[in-house]
Amino acid sequence: MNNAFMSSQVSSGFTLDHGPGLHRIGLIVLANDYATERDFINVKPSDDVALFVSRVENASSCTVETLPLMAPHIAKAAELVIPDGRLDVMAYSCTSGTVVMGYEKICALIHSARPGIPVVTPITASLAALDLFDAQKLAVLTPYTDDVNSTIVDYLEFHKKTVCSFTSFLIEDNEVMAKLSPEAILQGAIEADRPEAEALFISCTAIRALDVVEKIENVIGKPVVTANQALIWQALRISGCSDSVEGYGNLLRL
Repeated sequence: MNNAFMSSQVSSGFTLDHGPGLHRIGLIVLANDYATERDFINVKPSDDVALFVSRVENASSCTVETLPLMAPHIAKAAELVIPDGRLDVMAYSCTSGTVVMGYEKICALIHSARPGIPVVTPITASLAALDLFDAQKLAVLTPYTDDVNSTIVDYLEFHKKTVCSFTSFLIEDNEVMAKLSPEAILQGAIEADRPEAEALFISCTAIRALDVVEKIENVIGKPVVTANQALIWQALRISGCSDSVEGYGNLLRL
């Protein structure tokens, strides 16, 4: 390069604004998650909401042994989300990971890199959504194997929810979870529902439950809360976005 090179400065000068995004959401997604980022983009109500995504290394299987292995990588993933920029909220997209490792640990790992930013997770957001619907008796649908399913039951019951029924696709491989068709999830949800359940909870951010949540509600006639739906809803509201979103279940209208 010629060290004597000089460009011409823009003669009209320039002004600065606050950068893109009136409402800024940081999103930490698992390396092999196909659904969450897509769901956020599909649901995002306007360009006022800016999404900044980082991915975290994780195993190919979803078990109580493999889920904690991502813990050492979460802080670095958080650190890489516009490190010098403003964020209104950080969303960690793993329901089972939060249940197995604990919400407090997830917050501590994220805050070690980005202190002071509110942290939302799928399971804690789902509990808040179920409380909003005043739903205590739940039917549950997951893709997990029973080592993970048992931790989901324990978590829900610890938070004063009654599990009326628990139905699962019993899948361990994350790649297989991603290939569950929305139609399969729709039929599984209808099968999982029980008359005594006040709401249906569909766990796991890796599956495309959000694609059919509206159809499920129309069929079973009661609130349906999915992991990604609740994560997006709480992230939007904490970021300051109160826009109602149509087509993705009653929760996102609230």
